[in-house]
Amino acid sequence: MRILGIETSCDETSAAVVDHGCNVLSCVIGSSKKDFEFRGGVIPEDAARKQLEMILPVIEKALKNANCDHTEIDAIAVTAGPGLLGSLLVGTTTSRALSALWKKPLIPVHHTLGHLSSTWLEAEGVDVFPILTLSVSGGHSDLWYRTSHMTGALLGSTRDDAAGEAFDKGAMMLGLPYPGGPALASLADAGDEESCTFPLPLSHEHSMDFSFSGLKTSLKYVLRDLGDRVKDDSVRASIAASYQFAICLHLQSSVERALKKFPECKHIHVVGGVSANQRLRVMLKKLAEVHGIGVRWPSQLSYCTDNGAMIAAAGFFLISEKPETLGADFKTSATQSLSLSSN
Repeated sequence: MRILGIETSCDETSAAVVDHGCNVLSCVIGSSKKDFEFRGGVIPEDAARKQLEMILPVIEKALKNANCDHTEIDAIAVTAGPGLLGSLLVGTTTSRALSALWKKPLIPVHHTLGHLSSTWLEAEGVDVFPILTLSVSGGHSDLWYRTSHMTGALLGSTRDDAAGEAFDKGAMMLGLPYPGGPALASLADAGDEESCTFPLPLSHEHSMDFSFSGLKTSLKYVLRDLGDRVKDDSVRASIAASYQFAICLHLQSSVERALKKFPECKHIHVVGGVSANQRLRVMLKKLAEVHGIGVRWPSQLSYCTDNGAMIAAAGFFLISEKPETLGADFKTSATQSLSLSSN
């Protein structure tokens, strides 16, 4: 089955053509991040206007790059939420129109489900369920136990801020440009992560939840106490490295608790924008080696961030396991939670 996937939940406008949930024929991403660099973040109204400018050219390019036209598309999958409402509406309104015009079924997809499906894009080999999936981005931090693409349970989620937000806010405090996560990781490469110790959140609990607000507060006080010394590049790099390590250690600790509770899981999947962080990858790879299991993240860095290919993949898995989700009668929502079936 060939699916056109459309993603417009924030500041990326993306469309992709994917066969059978894994074979990516094309994936086009139009980003407005550079337009928001000098503002230090995304402006929702401006993001929606950019989406309007890019949506049709991006879809046309995705079809062209896949060397196909709309008659060869079997269905359209689109992000229905969560995200910025104005941006979401650009994608869902366009998808509804194309669905009616082309007479193709429409599949509404939860944004997080798209990320959960991203590890199957151009994947080598097939991991056998059950698996643990750590989904970490600027908007969410979740840990899932999954028995199939559409069944499983949420083991833990953030109680306050998401991991990606912790990276971005930390970068802002260090005076780094937007987007902050990659900038902080780059600065951390030159630092000593043992130079400063940040408290490990929820360390006295057996929970698999996450909490990052305390780390941000700790960083604020560390920078305050350093005073003018923080202007030294080596000092800033070491603070960035220590802060990054604390975030990654918190994520790793929750995954380790889950592995002890669910030893039948032989694979860890890591998805979302933060899955591109190389320090996190190294730490989770070592954890997987200790437990004698496999670890997988998206095959390309572009599949870690928001993209249409992951939405197309999720659409394929939805239509395969839950065909009742088909249809244009769905609600576009800025805030909605993801729930997987228990069996």
